[in-house]
Amino acid sequence: MTRALSRAARLREIENLLFRHPKGLRITEIAAACGVNRRTIYRDIDLLSESGVPIWQDERHYGVVRDQYLATIRLRFHEAVALYIAARLLARHADEHNPSIVSALNKIATAFPEPLADYMTRTAQAIETRPVNESYVAVLQEIALAWAEGHKLRIRYRSAASGEARERNIAPYTLEPSATGGLYVIAHDDLSEEVRTFKLDRIERATRLADTYTIPATFDPRSHLADAWGIMTGDQPPTRVHLHFSAAVAPFIRERIWHPSQRLETLGDGSVDLWVEIGDQREMRPWIRSWGAEVEVIEPASLRADLAADARRLHKIYQSG
Repeated sequence: MTRALSRAARLREIENLLFRHPKGLRITEIAAACGVNRRTIYRDIDLLSESGVPIWQDERHYGVVRDQYLATIRLRFHEAVALYIAARLLARHADEHNPSIVSALNKIATAFPEPLADYMTRTAQAIETRPVNESYVAVLQEIALAWAEGHKLRIRYRSAASGEARERNIAPYTLEPSATGGLYVIAHDDLSEEVRTFKLDRIERATRLADTYTIPATFDPRSHLADAWGIMTGDQPPTRVHLHFSAAVAPFIRERIWHPSQRLETLGDGSVDLWVEIGDQREMRPWIRSWGAEVEVIEPASLRADLAADARRLHKIYQSG
């Protein structure tokens, strides 16, 4: 029994090793990682293949065909609840019907007791009612595979400002959702020779290239987005934004962390001052406007002037009505 369990554990370890290494591993590398001889590994790989794990072989390397692979994950109850919460957030912010999301949610539902399983299924059904954007799904799948396998992409990207579409080669570093909706790929752009953010909705076409790349060890999504209010990082050093919120909305401002750099101060009348360091203020402006007359921009002066101009335009619109 001990030997059988040991072999079962080793098979899981080999499966995980092959999945984690997109370029494959040599038999000697797998044997060294598992502490057994090469002959044992050859037999184990045959067993994995017979059990349905899609294994590829290229000369002396072995790996897993990722787009055919079905991962097996065993979840504790509270881990499943954490996934349920993540799924609800996904459903609220996913603005495209992705069949892979629907399929994943339905599979995760099988790990839940009622009523969570029913709620998860309803979440999948809510996404399923949206029309499928085949082009968007194809682009996402191509980017995900290229990212996992370390291949560059040639994309045709349409500028939001000009509407012009240009070809460019990118090396995906990560996929990042925005809290306000939409999915983005953060990638090194060969055209500008900089790390840029591209919205998937604006990528008209994506094709994997033979060229490979390695994500720099210094790249960290959290530090890269540290100065962003959402997903836009900006090219300039971060600017201090100082906002004053009335006592009426102060409890809502105090009850959560809006940005990693934030500093809060409650004043004697119950109002709150909020300071943050932001690299690009464009994403922050709609959030500030959402508080209406309950917030005042103290600094920077340029942002205060922009919001004041918006207020005058609104006044003119409603006055004429």
